[in-house]
Amino acid sequence: MRARLRSRPSLEDSTVKQLDQQVKKLGNALVDAFQLMGLFVIGGTVVWAAVHEYLQMIEQGRAGLDGILLLFIYLELGAMVGIYFKTSHLPVRFLLYIAITALTRLLAIDAKTMPDQHILVITGAIVLLVMAVATISIVRFKFPENEPR
Repeated sequence: MRARLRSRPSLEDSTVKQLDQQVKKLGNALVDAFQLMGLFVIGGTVVWAAVHEYLQMIEQGRAGLDGILLLFIYLELGAMVGIYFKTSHLPVRFLLYIAITALTRLLAIDAKTMPDQHILVITGAIVLLVMAVATISIVRFKFPENEPR
């Protein structure tokens, strides 16, 4: 007789399960809200920094290679935030593109004053990052994802 009573779900068990589900929903909603706020802050900061850099170029009356490459970095960061908004996925390739652009900018600006070893290390890092992008692209082509984005 006692075995039968224990096998039936009690009102208390279903209430606890409902409460647990509601708490999880609230937790997920709070995490999503925090994530959206963070993305807005990052996106706004990227736009603000890009506008600031562009206004400096206008003020100087010229656009140097370092400033143009920095604008490309801001563009890539903005695109990455936009893609994350639309798909909820962070594309690793964009991070690699940003790293490649940042290292290229470093070489373009400081190559004259860098020791040869630093130039070789940075160039090797760029080649390694390009190989990583190529590998990711090949893998995505050969093994496409099943789930739609």
